[in-house]
Parts: sequence; C-alpha cells; structure tokens
Amino acid sequence: MIEIIDSHTHIDTAPFDPDREEVIERALAAGVTTMINIGASEGFLSNDRSIALAEKYDCIYATAGIHPHDAEVEIDRGRLVELAKHPKVVAIGETGLDFFRDWSPQDLQYKWFRLQIEIAHEVKKPLIIHSRSAGEQCYEILKEMEAEKVGGVFHCFAEDAQFAKKLAQINFLVSFPGPVTFKKSEDVRTVVKEVPLEQIMVETDAPYLAPEPFRGRRCEPAHTIHTAKKIAEVKEIPFEQCARILSQTTRDFFKI
Repeated sequence: MIEIIDSHTHIDTAPFDPDREEVIERALAAGVTTMINIGASEGFLSNDRSIALAEKYDCIYATAGIHPHDAEVEIDRGRLVELAKHPKVVAIGETGLDFFRDWSPQDLQYKWFRLQIEIAHEVKKPLIIHSRSAGEQCYEILKEMEAEKVGGVFHCFAEDAQFAKKLAQINFLVSFPGPVTFKKSEDVRTVVKEVPLEQIMVETDAPYLAPEPFRGRRCEPAHTIHTAKKIAEVKEIPFEQCARILSQTTRDFFKI
C-alpha cells in the first residue's frame, strides 16, 4: 500500500465541523495514513482542539504553537510548554513572521517567534515555520538562535531553490501544498525540480489551497495524494518511489 502523510492540516477548524469524521475516513481510504494537525489558530484554542483530535485518532498527531496572526494573544509561556510536552505533540508551531498580511504588530510577532524557538529547544521538538514576505528575517533569527539543533520546516514554501539550499544548511526542510498542481505555477514546479526530494514534505494546509482538480473548493487531507503525484511527475520518478521517500522524510522529521 502506498503511504502519503499530510504534514500540515487544520481539520480542527470550523469548516470541518459538519463532517470531520468522514473527512478523516476519506483521507485513510485515499492512502493518507497520517495527518499532522497544526495547533496554531485562534490563539490557544486550536492547540486544545488539535491535541483532542490526536488523542481520539491514532492516525493524527498535533503541534502546539501561536500563529503570527495571533501574536497579540497574552503570553503564557508555561501553558505553551505544557502543551508542547504532550506525547502526541510532535512539533512547535506554526510560528514565524507574516509581513504580507501584517495582521499583528511586528514586534509581537518577533517576541512570540523567539519564545517558540526557545520552547522548541526546551522540549527538543522541531519547528513549523510560517513565513510570508519575511523569509530572510525568519532565517536570520533561526540562525541566531541555533535552531539547527532542533530542525524545522518552512511550510507552504514560497521562496526560491537557493533559499531552500540555505535552509538545508541549518537542518530545515520545505513543504509544498496544492498550488504546485496549478497550471500557472511553473515557478513553484521549478523550485520543486531543483530542491532535493529528501528535503521535501507535502501538505494540504486544509481547508485552504486545494489542488487541481479541487481548486476553489474546501481542501482536505485526502487531497495530499494529488500534490504528491505532481511532485513525482516534476521529479520524473515513479509515484511509488516518490511517496516512499516523502513519507520516510516526514516520519523521520516528526519522529513518528
């Protein structure tokens, strides 16, 4: 059986309230055997929901973090550390900087980002990085704070192959969602072609960024298969081989 892992999804959120169990069943039926649910939205609320899902389903793991959009939430370091130590929490984040939306003050984004890198060191778990219009700023902080000791991944990777090469030098992977399948995404596919497959993971970022042929609809973990197939096509290797490497990289990264 071919295994695919959705390395970044948000099925704890409201768009999945009507049919969450069916969504999980469809993912498993499609060969998406494992889902990493990201506990970073609506302040701490998503952390609690994400861990509850991971406790209920063997196929789901969680992360713990505060999204840069939520950087104005009150700092509660002790609570985040407690969440991060949960046995089914496999990473810290998503955290980082978002200067594209800029929905939170930049000084608070920096503060939370640094704090979560500290916690990653403390609990010895990797980082999930959200970076929009802030790649170099994120990179410099990660280098400064020796984040290579815990490693991490830039999710929804939107930089070039040269930046991915810099990330590899500090023990960071890159992850691609559904837009790699879009007809006009040749620039993204060029990056995929140049980045070593062993540095790549796949994700949905569900409910967002559905791949072809679901573009414009709600995304869900079962759709990861389409992104993985496109990466195999770009890499010009059999899908089975591509899926095996992607899944092994993801399991090694999250230690699952």
